[in-house]
Amino acid sequence: MQDSFRGGADDRSREAQALIRADSHAIATARLGYVPVGYGAEPEEEEKLAVSLRRYVHLLLKHKFLVLGTAFVFCVLGTIQTLMKTPLYAANVSIQIEREGAKIVESGTTSPTETGSVDFLRTQHELLKSRSMAERVVSALNLYKDDTFFKPRDVSALGLITGYFSKTQTLSPASKIAKASDILISNVTVMPVPGSRLVDIRYLDPDPHRAQMIANGYADAYVASNLNRRFEANAYAKTFLDDQIKQLQIRLQESEQALIDFAEKERMVEVNDKTSIAENSLAAANAAAGQLISERIKNEQLWRQVESSTAINLPQVLSNQVIDTLRGQRKALETQYQEKLENFKPSYPEMVQISNKIKEVDRQINAEIKTIRNSLKAGYQSSLAQENEMRARIEELRTEVLDLQKKGIRYNILKREVDTNRNLYNSLLQRLKEVDIASGVGSNNIFIVDRAIAPTSPSEPNLSRALFLALGLGLVTGIVISCLLEMIDDRVRAPEEVEQISGLPTLGIIPRDQSDMELSVVIKDHRSHVAEAYRSFATALQFSTDSGLPRSIAVTSAGAGEGKSTTALAMARHFAHIGLRVLLIDADLRRPSLHIKLNLDNSMGFSNYLTGASMPPDLVQRTDHPNLAFMASGPLPPNAADLLSGPRVYSLISLGSDVFNVIIFDSPPVLGLADAQLLSGAAAATVFVVGAGDSRKGALRAALRRMYMARVTLLGTLVTKFDPKTVGYAYGHGYDYQYGYHMDTEDADRSTQKPQLARY
Repeated sequence: MQDSFRGGADDRSREAQALIRADSHAIATARLGYVPVGYGAEPEEEEKLAVSLRRYVHLLLKHKFLVLGTAFVFCVLGTIQTLMKTPLYAANVSIQIEREGAKIVESGTTSPTETGSVDFLRTQHELLKSRSMAERVVSALNLYKDDTFFKPRDVSALGLITGYFSKTQTLSPASKIAKASDILISNVTVMPVPGSRLVDIRYLDPDPHRAQMIANGYADAYVASNLNRRFEANAYAKTFLDDQIKQLQIRLQESEQALIDFAEKERMVEVNDKTSIAENSLAAANAAAGQLISERIKNEQLWRQVESSTAINLPQVLSNQVIDTLRGQRKALETQYQEKLENFKPSYPEMVQISNKIKEVDRQINAEIKTIRNSLKAGYQSSLAQENEMRARIEELRTEVLDLQKKGIRYNILKREVDTNRNLYNSLLQRLKEVDIASGVGSNNIFIVDRAIAPTSPSEPNLSRALFLALGLGLVTGIVISCLLEMIDDRVRAPEEVEQISGLPTLGIIPRDQSDMELSVVIKDHRSHVAEAYRSFATALQFSTDSGLPRSIAVTSAGAGEGKSTTALAMARHFAHIGLRVLLIDADLRRPSLHIKLNLDNSMGFSNYLTGASMPPDLVQRTDHPNLAFMASGPLPPNAADLLSGPRVYSLISLGSDVFNVIIFDSPPVLGLADAQLLSGAAAATVFVVGAGDSRKGALRAALRRMYMARVTLLGTLVTKFDPKTVGYAYGHGYDYQYGYHMDTEDADRSTQKPQLARY
């Protein structure tokens, strides 16, 4: 064996290192991209909901004693508090609240309106619970004079202590009324009846007759308060209307006086006709102007016809009698002249005389035509002058009418102001008369439907209801405390938590041993639960890779005391028990413990090989099992990380694989040290041990992060020290380690075989 280890140590070490470097990328990909079977599929929504429900159920089962204890304490306290309370009697009075009261003045109707408002009803409910209403009831019933009314209703330790040490003080009537009002407010309940305008007023009191009296007093006080508010509103309205009427009266007098002053100043007279004298004159002038214009146009046309014309046959000339007579004379003279011209020459005296007469007639005709022309021209000029005068008059009348209209606008403004003030004054006078009438009518919108009667049995305290509320509050408090404890406690307790944090499959679950024996002794008992769990874990390791059981396995954990050394020993014993040759190496060069569990020597071991002082055949020790060899840690070196980072670890794995079927390293913890990362990087696979209840979630995440950064092949996790009671459910269901257990004859024969390490 010594020659085998020494014969090709260097060559095999170099080959192993080259092989590991060549496959480093593939190994790292397998490590970082590892998705175990059954973990890659995303669960359905229903499955997630079921898992969440199971988690809450498990949480309740885990803290069931805390929850039940809290509920029991609350029930006891609720019972004590209920029994210490004074029995209270409830008296109920029912009232009806209408939106508006009966209307006596308006339209003569007496029926209340059916309109309602949520804001209105809510306001009325708050008024019922107001302090002013409570003080009104206290004053009306003289409750502040009743000393029994102020007696405490609940007995408490704090009240007894403060009452014992406090001095008796004499309260003033105002203070008593305020204190009694506080008692009423705390014991009265206003309960609106849904879907109606009915309201129930409920009052609690130790005395049933006083409860009846106060409940009825509340209803009476509310009715009286409502009436008082109406009377006060009417009185305020009357005062307000009186003041407004006085102001309007003054304004009306001022506006009327202003109207009169303006009319006198402008000399305006109001007539029944809608139009004024100036407007009528303007209309008449416009009509006369139209006629004058027509006449002027006619005269102008006549004059224009005769002004430049010389014709004698003009209508104006032909219609003239003088011209017509002269024309007749001329015609007769002309005829006579023509007749005598046949006998006499023109120079004949008689002919000259006739000719002169014709000329005279012509002169008279021309003179007459000229006279006609002058008369037509004079008529035209007269018409034109009259037209111009009428136009000037129209302009004067138009200016006068415009001025009058401006004054009329001001006058109408003043008149409208007078009319408005008069209407307002009359309206306020009418409203004042209505308020005077309404103030004497006692209309109300509050009606008492059922008066309170004296209760015969107490309604509080209700022991069953108090116990139910205490139980519910206790359960809620217990659940809240349990959730807070779970949130505060960051220890890993369940395999599901380990899988959720690491993303690795759980290869095995080792239950917590309840006996007082050493765990290394317990695993020797094949009938124990712990041993059976370790066998199940070792079996899972045989199917963890495609090639079966890895040839070299490093066992590590996040921190110390999580069971990695015991796990390494149990693995080694199981594989040796099934016939495999196993080399167990205590690689914890800081705090070795396997030599103590195996009762073997630790003077030489793994550290001696790493330093080159010894070879493996000189360091391997026999154990109580023939197939199990052990290499102790040896003397503790000062530079463990430096030794583990060298090539001798790879050489030991390469050479040992020729002799042993599997090599198991008991590695130091991950946190705070680099040893575990170096050993796990050299080994073919690594098992991460998590102590249930010992490992913290933050530490577990940090340790796994360091392992991933070191490109370590993690096969999975092993949960040790698992106690189903701590997680609130029987996770061991289906893991009955006592089920049908027996030792095979072959196993018994193997256990009695002698050590065969000499042939290595």
